[in-house]
Formats: sequence, structure tokens, C-alpha cells
Amino acid sequence: MKNIIAIVGMCGSGKSVASEILEQMGYNKIYFGGVTMEKLKEANLEVNPENEKMMREKLRKELGMGAFAKILLPKIIESSKKSDTVLDGLYSWDEFKILKDELGDNLKVIAIIVDKNIRYERLQNRTVRPLTLNEAINRDISEIENSAKGGPIAYADYYIDNNSNLENYKERLLQIIKEIRGEV
Repeated sequence: MKNIIAIVGMCGSGKSVASEILEQMGYNKIYFGGVTMEKLKEANLEVNPENEKMMREKLRKELGMGAFAKILLPKIIESSKKSDTVLDGLYSWDEFKILKDELGDNLKVIAIIVDKNIRYERLQNRTVRPLTLNEAINRDISEIENSAKGGPIAYADYYIDNNSNLENYKERLLQIIKEIRGEV
């Protein structure tokens, strides 16, 4: 089994940026949010913050707090047999525990940490799925209260402070990857 790196953090922290960098390095990306998008499409519902929240919570109500890990686990295992894999957007503590139980030390968690006001500004200015300030605040609260998002962030193996610029962010990410690969 190859390396499996889960990227965690609050909305707007830079998880997708880290995943894209790792993808460019040859990692296969599995996007947890893609499950929500697929389920919305299957239900013929518009992709918007309200429907995304509803679908995330519906899946967790039906399948438990580990829903996304349960849905994606076969895909993650298959991917990790062939290549290093990055998991973009692991959310809940239960998801983390399910993956850790199955993947053991092959799973490493990197948490992206950003000051709240910087995240909110980035979310308002992003081109894909921008959020208003109120939408961002409501999403944070919802993810903390309804998705148990804090556990994987608090228990991460590595942290990246993303309050600065892309160059510093990328430098820290590459330093972590070298350490995971035993190159340091």
C-alpha cells in the first residue's frame, strides 16, 4: 500500500490547493466533497450551500458520521494499491477512525490552519463556489456542530500555517511530504 495523505481544514483553508500540488506530483486525488456533488446530481438538485449542507447531513444521518469514509473506502484502498493517494476534505472524527483502522500507518493527516478572517476573505473572493461572509460563518458552525470536523484537525500528524503566501505554503507542504517519504 502506498502513502495516503488526508488533507483536513476548515472551508477556505487551502485543502484543494494542497491536493492539486500533490496531484501534480503524481498522487491520485479522491475528493470527499465529490460524494456530495454526485448525490446532489443524482437527486437533480442544484449545487448551492444550502443543498450541499442538506446532503452532507442527510448522508451522515443515514450512514452515520463516518458516511463519506464508508462510501469512499473501497476507492481509497484500490487507489493506494497503485499510487500515492491524497484525500481532499476528510471531515469527521468517525471518518478518520474508520480510515485509520483500515489503513493504519499508511494514512497521514495534514491540517491546514488559517486565521478565520483570512479564510472568510478568500471564500468571498474565490471563483468557484464563493461564499458570502454569513454563508462562511454558517458553514463553519454547521461543520463543527454537525460534522465533528474538529477532531481530525486537532489530531493531525502535520500542520501547515496558510496565513502567508503560496510560496511558503507550498514549501511547508513539500517539507512534510519529504518527511512522510523518509527523504529527510
